[in-house]
Amino acid sequence: MRRGIAATALVAALAMTAAACGGDDGGDTKGSGKISGTVTFWDTSNDAEKGTYKQLAQGFEKIHPGVKVKYVNVPFGEANAKFKNAAGGGSGAPDVMRTEVAWVADFANLGYLAPLEGTPALEGASDYLEQAVASTKFKGKTYAAPQTIDTLALFYNKKMLKAAGVKTPTTVDEVKAAAKKIKSKSGKTGLYLRGDDPYYYLPYLYGEGGDLLDTKNAEITVDDAEGAKAFSVMKDLVDSKAAVTDASDGYNNQLNAFKDGEVAMALDGPWSIEGALQGREFKGDKDNLGVAPVPAGSVAQGAPQGGWNLGVYAGSKNLEASYEFVKYMSSAKVQQQTTEKLSLLPTRTSVYEQPSVSGNQMVQFFKPAIAKAVERPWIPEANSLFEPIRLHMGKVLSGKSSPQDAAKGVGDAYRKLLKDYK
Repeated sequence: MRRGIAATALVAALAMTAAACGGDDGGDTKGSGKISGTVTFWDTSNDAEKGTYKQLAQGFEKIHPGVKVKYVNVPFGEANAKFKNAAGGGSGAPDVMRTEVAWVADFANLGYLAPLEGTPALEGASDYLEQAVASTKFKGKTYAAPQTIDTLALFYNKKMLKAAGVKTPTTVDEVKAAAKKIKSKSGKTGLYLRGDDPYYYLPYLYGEGGDLLDTKNAEITVDDAEGAKAFSVMKDLVDSKAAVTDASDGYNNQLNAFKDGEVAMALDGPWSIEGALQGREFKGDKDNLGVAPVPAGSVAQGAPQGGWNLGVYAGSKNLEASYEFVKYMSSAKVQQQTTEKLSLLPTRTSVYEQPSVSGNQMVQFFKPAIAKAVERPWIPEANSLFEPIRLHMGKVLSGKSSPQDAAKGVGDAYRKLLKDYK
């Protein structure tokens, strides 16, 4: 939710830590010493995932009988502020937090996360994907262990596209053309466009050759011509009736519309696979769900790198057990189980070698897509970059602002937020 980051160097640094601590045990051994007490775990997974994560988390108790895992599911939209309030107030924060990748630098900068070097939490770190490592670092220290990695893709209903006589779109222009044929054949809409979540602005921005920031040169780039063009492309999709959009509750609105056949396509990620497969269009025919790269814009094709990490609260009263819990939840064994049950992508290279993972159809698509995903800025303000986009994207899609004014408004907001950027 980052260009210019020497990911290879970061992996090498983590590998040194792993060598000192030993290899990844896959979550099977009982560790070097007896641990006890309670580990409170805040999980931010969605409704389709949380049952699996609760079961996996509580499996830690079988390995360490002296430890009680208190599992708490916290809605994603509330989790960031809730953790900051609890950690900042010195009361009620969990021992372990499942953090969106853009939150780590922010939480670490505030002093809310414990550094993990030299702890069991980073055992086997040389096994991590290079792309997954960068978001765990802040000022040369590691504050989280990578749990899952993801990006956006084009989900499509194979039968609806075939009935309309169209191929899978590879560009935004092809999406518009396909939508027109889909509407004429079935009366359904071609694309669901998330109008409530600024994360979904990024593929359009990258598609026009733009980016939010140039972190290497400390420059704000979102208000360049490419930023305005991205808003214009999104507005055109809605105005042309190629897409339907929303102002709130976009996740559920999009998922329901897609899985029940009201729209033929949607930009989404691995986290929605299980939810989509429960809909009437796919429940009895999983092969009807197609996944393809996000459509390219006029210049390029790109999707943002996302995912989830596991951090330990610096004020935890049970750090020893918390480090072991992170080690367990990010282990190769648990990551493999997560992929098998939810089709989420692991962050460990070794897990992709397992037949149950390498043979997963969704993994086969998303693994190469992740390799090409665009890194977002891994800075403390990363999560705050989204609110100005959300505000101005809503104005553009509702016709209250021009794309040019929206891009300028986002850039102005960034200059207030990022004092050292120009």
